[in-house]
Amino acid sequence: MGLLDEIPTGVITGDNVRKLFQYAQKHSFAIPAVNVTSSSTINAVLEAARDIKAPIIIQVSQGGSAYYAGKGLSNEGQRASIVGAVAAAYHVRRLAKEYGIPVVLHSDHCAKKLLPWFDGMLEADEEYFKKHGEPLFSSHMLDLSEEPKDENIAICKKYLERMHKINLLLEMEIGITGGEEDGVDNTGVDNASLYTQPEDIWDVYHNLSKISDLFTIAAAFGNVHGVYKPGNVKLQPILLKKHQEYVKEKLNGTTDKPIWLVFHGGSGSMKDEINEAVSYGVVKMNVDTDTQWAYWEGIKNFYDSKKDYLQSQVGNPEGEDKPNKKYYDPRVFIREAEKTMIKRVQKACADLGNVNRL
Repeated sequence: MGLLDEIPTGVITGDNVRKLFQYAQKHSFAIPAVNVTSSSTINAVLEAARDIKAPIIIQVSQGGSAYYAGKGLSNEGQRASIVGAVAAAYHVRRLAKEYGIPVVLHSDHCAKKLLPWFDGMLEADEEYFKKHGEPLFSSHMLDLSEEPKDENIAICKKYLERMHKINLLLEMEIGITGGEEDGVDNTGVDNASLYTQPEDIWDVYHNLSKISDLFTIAAAFGNVHGVYKPGNVKLQPILLKKHQEYVKEKLNGTTDKPIWLVFHGGSGSMKDEINEAVSYGVVKMNVDTDTQWAYWEGIKNFYDSKKDYLQSQVGNPEGEDKPNKKYYDPRVFIREAEKTMIKRVQKACADLGNVNRL
């Protein structure tokens, strides 16, 4: 029995997200969450997942959302980020069912200073819920890991109470993901902050589970955004196992993986580290840096191979009067970018065991 026997195609929300993550844990795989910034990158992710029969998570960041809206728009009060995220969400919703795959529509890291962006998306969710009985997005992430733990949990509780009313899932982070991404720079944080403690995980679980079971936890186990030379990033996936064991003990439970865990900074990670993390209950892994490079690589390779046809509108090695339109047409070189991104998304799916799951 495949996943489509349990959930529909298209953007899924509420109970169908719950079923997806339960199914992933039961069958020992995880779903990559790919950051998108344009209709082209969205379409590449949808195509990649369709062709390997896999569910996928499409996510927008605050900066990526503003870019989607257009760099010519002012982002005062996070307005461009809000409308860009909503526009991207409608794009995904319009196409996801056509591609015949389940899609989780998610927003990425939202620090405390970016809460107006979060609020704007949540208002769009509530408005969509009034008309359609489900939120616009599937889930949102609050990243308050730089705040004191009690404040982090208190704000997450406040938002989850609101999100629970419209069947939205909340992703939260406890412990800091190192490195730099989308304007959030954690390169100088104390090393100890990169490793979440089991007691912290229990505090989160104990507080949020009173409101809803629709939440995931991004626990830090040495994760770093970006890509670095092998050996420079010290991941300790075994910590995730300890988190699960601690919560199970506190609950006097029978399930070995009571928490839905999220793996941040997935780009550049070793296959054995990914496998180990998934075995401990990771259901989602973020991928951004690697897919950014893959998209660029397609354009780079195309330019390198067609350079002599891309120096002028007319004139190439075949003759000084030969036109070059079929080479500089954006539909041509952007498609090459999509092709290489598609391959990298499919590799992420394969690394996580997320192939032929439908």
